[in-house]
Amino acid sequence: MDRRDWFWIIFLGAIWGCSFIFNAVLIREIGPLWVTSFRVGIGAVGCWAVMVALRKPIPRHPVLWLKLGALGVLAYAIPFALFPLAQANLASGVAAIINALTPIMTVIVSHFWVGGEKASRIKSAGVAVGFVGAAILASPALTSGGQSQLWAVGACLLATLCYALSLNITRSFKAIEPTALAAIALTGAAIVAIPVAFITEGTPIMVRPETWLAAAAIGLVSTAFTFQIMYRILPRVGATNFATTTFIAPISAVILGVTILRETVLPIQILGMFVIFAGLLLIDGRIGKLWRRAAA
Repeated sequence: MDRRDWFWIIFLGAIWGCSFIFNAVLIREIGPLWVTSFRVGIGAVGCWAVMVALRKPIPRHPVLWLKLGALGVLAYAIPFALFPLAQANLASGVAAIINALTPIMTVIVSHFWVGGEKASRIKSAGVAVGFVGAAILASPALTSGGQSQLWAVGACLLATLCYALSLNITRSFKAIEPTALAAIALTGAAIVAIPVAFITEGTPIMVRPETWLAAAAIGLVSTAFTFQIMYRILPRVGATNFATTTFIAPISAVILGVTILRETVLPIQILGMFVIFAGLLLIDGRIGKLWRRAAA
């Protein structure tokens, strides 16, 4: 990846790290299914607004709409519900750290995917190093017990698998205009998520201003805005490289935890951040190039 791609990867990862804070605020008043419903619903409205503003053509094929809608359920409706569900029993920072396992899932899925990206030794080593960094970041919270429940960790892991599968599926839609892809996929997710939320959790009641602000932010900023960027750079950088955004998200989540939730950053967490950056460099291939030049 070039410097421009790296900028967008870090930028998106930082914003998506904020999503875990928004989730923590939202689940104080509404259930996890309403969290995902607000996120995909508001995100879909935002993407359609961009479609209108840019005068993008709307695909007319019903089969394409069904496929993109199903992709939206897998990529958004399910994982966007699993993370807030887990955060009822798991700290936001820990959830973000587990989300950093997405590149590992993506490398595995991509390697066996028909026409997918085959994992090189250096890229596999980078994913392993990134996982070590994520584990270092998670170790204080996971070893302390308490909120770190096993089923919640499992829910986060299932969400990372959904992300890995959807990243590889998205490659088959590279001919679709990115704004239309995001709008239709989010609409499909909202069509499924909202009725399910009504049936299982009833009518949402939100009285706190911060809840409304969190809903708007997670829908418009963390979803509609970022997806405009994501679908434009994903075909260029590939699923595995793009999944490294999840290595950045824990860092912003930890920083926000300190400034907003008044959490303490431990020295071991700082170490974890540096290890994660080393994994990013390995996945990008820069360390491998330097090593080969030195050996020559």
